[in-house]
Amino acid sequence: MAALPAGTKAPDFSLPAVSSGKDGNKDGGNFSLQAALKQGPVLAAFFKISCPTCQYAFPYLERLHKAHGDKKITVVGISQNDQRDTAAFLKEYGITFPTLLDDPNGYAVSNAYGLTNVPSLFLIGKDGQIEISSVGWVKQDVEDINRKLAVAQQMTLPAIFQPGEDVRDFRAG
Repeated sequence: MAALPAGTKAPDFSLPAVSSGKDGNKDGGNFSLQAALKQGPVLAAFFKISCPTCQYAFPYLERLHKAHGDKKITVVGISQNDQRDTAAFLKEYGITFPTLLDDPNGYAVSNAYGLTNVPSLFLIGKDGQIEISSVGWVKQDVEDINRKLAVAQQMTLPAIFQPGEDVRDFRAG
């Protein structure tokens, strides 16, 4: 099964967040999609730390978070790795948006979203419908997400990609 397409109702989920404490013991709490949607759209970004395309993509997703995150938008990473490895990835790539842990024993949430490749991005509207579904790294999809979020907030389109950056597409296939 391919990743859930746009127009599909997003499966609800609740997952533990990566701890934020330097000692590694501070509980990150739980994240609920249903609760987050009450505040506004959610961009869910599924990844594995060993995925080179994820390593490439996540700094751009951090830019999306910085441009829209203080608004009524939630950017959330969903890791298919354990707490320790995920925390190291977040630190290495400077990721500050909330990141959740999908259970590596069954990847229940990843499977519910039909993941076949990472990264996979889902822009979920306040109504719970998937508005954009993107598998792999597709610059145009990230630009479309940025545009949709800017329009929804009635704000000027923020620059996610800088002139001269070598931005490639890595389509799953």
